[in-house]
Amino acid sequence: MSKYMNTNLRRWDELVPIHENSAFYDVQGFKNGKTSLFPIEMSELRGLTDKSLLHLQCHFGMDTLSLARLGANVTGVDFSEVAIASARALSDEIGQEASFLVSNVYDLPSVLKGPESFDIVFTSYGVLCWLPNLVHWGQVINHFLKPGGTFYIVEFHPFAGIFYDENDATELTIHYPYFHSANPVKSAAIGSYADRSAVLSTNTTYEWSHSLSDIINALISADLKIEFVHEFPYSVYSALPLMRKCPDGFWRLKDKKDSVPFMFSIKATK
Repeated sequence: MSKYMNTNLRRWDELVPIHENSAFYDVQGFKNGKTSLFPIEMSELRGLTDKSLLHLQCHFGMDTLSLARLGANVTGVDFSEVAIASARALSDEIGQEASFLVSNVYDLPSVLKGPESFDIVFTSYGVLCWLPNLVHWGQVINHFLKPGGTFYIVEFHPFAGIFYDENDATELTIHYPYFHSANPVKSAAIGSYADRSAVLSTNTTYEWSHSLSDIINALISADLKIEFVHEFPYSVYSALPLMRKCPDGFWRLKDKKDSVPFMFSIKATK
């Protein structure tokens, strides 16, 4: 694992207990039966009963377990041992069966032994910026999909990512590149998206930009057939200070409603 990913790993290890105790994740509500999934993936990924599902970059397992509640036989994977320990504990506490494994995405083919193929590979929300190489990512997805299997991603749009700003900005300003570079963007990450006041010892992150064409072409190069690409002018959280929460629960720009894509989803098949 590169020095960049090791730095990110130290930060994500610290973030797990912060996120578990945050209102953002509402772990208690989840324990009481609330799903952690959002309407987009709920409507676009159906028919999960008895399907084998691999969840890449699962964090501490709430989405993984929500998918299991919908009837899937799930395996969640994350590079953080702290996250996976919490996921297993949460699984035991709520009595929902699931498998969890520690691995980064790229090492997974040599780590996960049986089952080696799945009906569905799933990943969501804030995952791609931590991966330096999407061609390799696509190859891993192909490796684990059964013939006829489905890959599904719902993710924050890379175009909106160029504007991300934790300060109280009054207008959209470009802060980050849209196009990919082998060298990551180094950021000083204060707090967490789930708790801005959180204090961490690791405040540096390294992230990689990937254009929408990079993402689509990585899947095509892995011999996956694109079934659809959808773009959404809203976010599941307040990605920018300029956003407001609407009655449907999504966040939109206050003065430029529906003018910027904040999320996208892709479904592809093998």
